[in-house]
Amino acid sequence: MSIRVFAPATVANVACGYDVLGLALGQPGDEVIIKKSDKAGVRITEITGDDGRLPTDPLKNTVGISVIKYLEAIGAKEQGLEITLHKKMPFGSGLGSSAASTVAGVFAANELLGKPLTQENLLPFAMEGERVACGSAHADNVAPALYGGIVLIRSYKPLDVIKLPVPSELYVTVVHPHIEVATKDARQILKSNISFQRAIEQWGNVGGLVAGLYQEDYDLISRSLKDVVVEPVRSILIPGFESVKQAALDNGALGGSISGSGPSIFSLCKGEEIAGQVAEAKRKAFSEIGIHCDVYVSPVNQAGPIVLD
Repeated sequence: MSIRVFAPATVANVACGYDVLGLALGQPGDEVIIKKSDKAGVRITEITGDDGRLPTDPLKNTVGISVIKYLEAIGAKEQGLEITLHKKMPFGSGLGSSAASTVAGVFAANELLGKPLTQENLLPFAMEGERVACGSAHADNVAPALYGGIVLIRSYKPLDVIKLPVPSELYVTVVHPHIEVATKDARQILKSNISFQRAIEQWGNVGGLVAGLYQEDYDLISRSLKDVVVEPVRSILIPGFESVKQAALDNGALGGSISGSGPSIFSLCKGEEIAGQVAEAKRKAFSEIGIHCDVYVSPVNQAGPIVLD
């Protein structure tokens, strides 16, 4: 018996919400196949699309460790599972590559074993995969990948995650330039302290963005998509960032910023037509400085992981 699951890429931070906001994309994403085995324990039998970069040792692999922790929690440590991981996302893109595969794995295991836990209760195990990937069990990628939609992580102790409403015409464009920014490097350059005035400005934008989503107020969403804490520092790692961001705004984007730790740049847009125009404008801006890129356009993915077969 086996199951194949897709889980989506994500945009973490969503401009002003560093480590507390995230949203799920329609594409790209990763696929995981899990099948039961008579041999006890978790084994990773195959990984594709990683150019040999990912470990097959389940204790060192984000999918493997998450599934192991999940089996321990449900009292099934001896259950035999074989995992095949198909990486269909770029590494170091800022699109939650590790989160997508981790969520696909934990979700698939739970489905295969008869859903002993609710989908929401799978989150702590997916977060363990993030601990392996970047040293911190943060949820701003795994939570939207698992729950779908837009999420707010109100607290980590205790873990408190809230799904936010998604306005009906909200679209996301993401451009991924063919450069790589390691999450650990992007975290290391951040300042450990910020001014009180800067913090107040950021809090106001987070509150405004959440209010804009609830009210379906696109103007308020636009005014709130400003990151005065992280973007000024991390943007120096992305060639052409300012010109790409301005090209998006000039073509009708509500706003945008760095997706996760970068180098991908996301924009929120009202309607599919504007989103398409913004995507092409960002692609052109990168092209003008000699950087090739991938472009993705989709509504916010409200389904999260799905069973393919």
